Amino acid sequence: MKRLLLALLCLSQIAAPSFAQESFRVELGRDGETIGDMRPVFLKFESRPLPAISPAEVARRYQRLFDSSDEPEVRIDALNRLTNIRDRSGQDVGFSPAEEERVYREVIDSYESILSRGSFSGRLDELLYQMAKAHALTGQADQSIERLKQLVGLYPKSELVPEARFRIAESAFSAGDYSEAESVYLTLIDSVERGALKTKAGYMLGWSQFKQGPSAWERSAKTFLSVLDDFLPTPQSIREIDRSSVDTIDDTLRVLALMSARKDGPESLMAWLDDEPERHWAYLLFDRLGDYYAIRGEFDASVQANRAFVRYSPNHPMNPLFMAQIAEVWERAGDRYRVREARANYVAMFESKYADLSGSDQQRWRQFSRGLADFYYEQGAAASADGAPEKSRQAFSTAAEYYEALANRSDTYGELLRLAGDARLQSGEYAEALSDFQKAAYEDATYQEADDAGWAAVVLLREGVDGKSQAPEFRPDLAALSLESSRFEEHFPEDSRLPGLTADLASRWYAAAGNAERALEYGEKTVVNGRASPSERYAGWLTIAKVRQQQGEYELAERSWNHVLDLLSENKINGQEAEAGASVRQQLATAIYRQGEQAAANGSVASAVDHFKRVGAALPNSEIAIRGRYDAANTLLKASELTAAITELRLFRQDFPEHPLAEEVSAKLVHAYVASDRPASAALELLDAAEEAENSWPLKLRAAALFHQAGDTANRNGVYREYLAAHTSADTADQHIQMQTMRHRLLENDTNSLKLQQDLVDRELASQWHSEDTLAWASRSSLALGARAAASFAGIALTHPLPESLDRKQRALALARQRFVDAEKLGGEAVRSESLYRRAELYRVLARDLMASSVPADLNELETMQYQMLLEEEAFPFEEKAIRLHSENHQRVTSRGYDAWIGKSLEVLAELNPGRYDRSVRWMTWTLETNDDAG
Repeated sequence: MKRLLLALLCLSQIAAPSFAQESFRVELGRDGETIGDMRPVFLKFESRPLPAISPAEVARRYQRLFDSSDEPEVRIDALNRLTNIRDRSGQDVGFSPAEEERVYREVIDSYESILSRGSFSGRLDELLYQMAKAHALTGQADQSIERLKQLVGLYPKSELVPEARFRIAESAFSAGDYSEAESVYLTLIDSVERGALKTKAGYMLGWSQFKQGPSAWERSAKTFLSVLDDFLPTPQSIREIDRSSVDTIDDTLRVLALMSARKDGPESLMAWLDDEPERHWAYLLFDRLGDYYAIRGEFDASVQANRAFVRYSPNHPMNPLFMAQIAEVWERAGDRYRVREARANYVAMFESKYADLSGSDQQRWRQFSRGLADFYYEQGAAASADGAPEKSRQAFSTAAEYYEALANRSDTYGELLRLAGDARLQSGEYAEALSDFQKAAYEDATYQEADDAGWAAVVLLREGVDGKSQAPEFRPDLAALSLESSRFEEHFPEDSRLPGLTADLASRWYAAAGNAERALEYGEKTVVNGRASPSERYAGWLTIAKVRQQQGEYELAERSWNHVLDLLSENKINGQEAEAGASVRQQLATAIYRQGEQAAANGSVASAVDHFKRVGAALPNSEIAIRGRYDAANTLLKASELTAAITELRLFRQDFPEHPLAEEVSAKLVHAYVASDRPASAALELLDAAEEAENSWPLKLRAAALFHQAGDTANRNGVYREYLAAHTSADTADQHIQMQTMRHRLLENDTNSLKLQQDLVDRELASQWHSEDTLAWASRSSLALGARAAASFAGIALTHPLPESLDRKQRALALARQRFVDAEKLGGEAVRSESLYRRAELYRVLARDLMASSVPADLNELETMQYQMLLEEEAFPFEEKAIRLHSENHQRVTSRGYDAWIGKSLEVLAELNPGRYDRSVRWMTWTLETNDDAG
């Protein structure tokens, strides 16, 4: 566009010459309504430099000479010199324009007169030139051209001929005779050396050709290109253009742009330019073409013109401006989408060439990048709000790319990377977001919000660990989070968010990773940080307490739990319900309880008991407190501190009668009583326990055993009687023996208990199970029963009617005899001597009682004698049986040896059979030995 040239001109410093120049300017007209009406802007001519004298002073003198002289030659000469001085110096000296027209009207006749006389002393070529000028100033254009043609024809070698030809060609151009003008311009160009006139002639030649229509535009284009070559011979010349040439150059560019636009656009320009090596000013042509299209509203064509130059000269330093102008064209067109597209193309094209761009181009690159980044960021946010996640993700990702590329080329490196990280985060590109946050935080020492960028990195990693922000390439673990946190702590040690971070890490290392050491490390960092809030210190102490508890450091755990409780009681901890205190007290109680367990394991009884009993202070009436009380008693019991143990156990049962552990207290007390040699107390405890037991007999029987051990026969026998009353028969051998033992022990205290004796004998006889003791006890009881029956038998008197009394006596004898037989059956050889003796005595007593029975009163003497003889006959068999049983008993001496019951049988035998047994005999016992010869 035109501003490209104007901008370059502003950079040049054009110094005014140190001497005045003589010049005059001829206006050639302005653009018309159509292409055919177009005119070049103007031409400016300059002559030789003047001497170093004041032009105004010289002009004043020549002006005075002109006014004072009456000689035509003098006046004309003075007028010529005045005109030359003004033209060369460029100053407004001499006559004013109105005066000059008057003066030239006055001297035209003088010119004609001098010329007709041929008597002019000066140069006639100059005279013809001045006459042409005079005709031109007085509006006599044809006469002026005629004089100039005369000058060219008469004086072809004159130095005024080139200018004369130029004015002739100009006249033809003004008259619309463009072919004639072209011909004259060509002649002029061929006849002069390089210079301003030749350049201007070339410029007008181009216009002459242009005015002849499209058929001559190829010639016109070549001519105009040559004109530009003359004006801009070197790259530096663009910056050193004389201000008087600006409009000419601009007009040349304008007409070339117009012709190319009317033909094939940029392709025409490239075709015209390709006949020569690449021109350094070619970009001005494409710029003017693009500007032409844009002014006309042909925005696509304007864009193509700018792109065409970039293709034509891909490495040209002006390419950034052309790419930027594309965005400006679309902005002028109101097409925002294409504006962004053009800016994006600009950014993409020069990203790798950024270092080679000029300062202004770099600034534009940064401006475009930031605008695009912000736009796509806003697009991402809007798409997210509209529920278009994929569109949002793409927009945020694009925004991040622009921010990242811009950051490395901006003074706001940290800020831009922070924005890039945020965009990456919202696009789901977590690994890239993390990198951006880290760079923003730790690579830009001037970034004021570096701490927030670092914190964003920490939060992103934490969400990655939690699974909230995870992708296939982004699955951080707790170690990565800790590493990033340490980095944050190192750079921002005073940040108020650190305590919360370390508290969170402590909890994570404990709960998720099970790493007690790391959890303890972060927990301690939290509680010693003076900036930690109550909630953060609460979290830190909570983790420390858990770690200490897990590691078995229960004393330290207790201290930590107390800190947690203090924080709960003194502050409102966020996120903690009212029940949190109860949970913490439970843990505190557990820590104290575990200290008790450790002390007990180490044999520190007193310390263990103290810890167990302290649990209740931490959590009154809790299950663990109750168990602590119980374990305190147990610890004393195991340590054989029985008195203290008994006291604690009884207090426990008194304080917690309904607790399940109270059911075990009785057994513990029994053990303690027994171990402390208090069996009666143990037995009473068992009886109390038996009242609550579903099956009470095992407890009662053990109590009976303890009563027996204590010598408390009354209580013991009470249990025995109750048991025997409840159990009619034994189901096992042990139970039979147990019940027989009970009966035996009861008989020891109640020897006359007929029922017990009968039960003892009957159960033993009926049972399939026996022991030596039960057999012996039953045998003795059977003997006792037999003796009791024998006494009853002996007490039955034989009276009349004898059959009746004798029948009763015989039944009594049978009962007694059976008891003795049972005793022998049960006791065997151990009681056989006694049994034989007692059975024999039954028969002897019966025989005796028969003999001693009374004789019926109604019998006479003979009958009485007969009756007595009959009694003797009846009694004799019994007496014989008695003698036989006693003899059998006597015979046992050889096999069993002598005993008291055998001795008693001998005494009876001596009485019944004195001849045989009534002798002085000393009974001895001996044991036959294998080598004894006795036979």
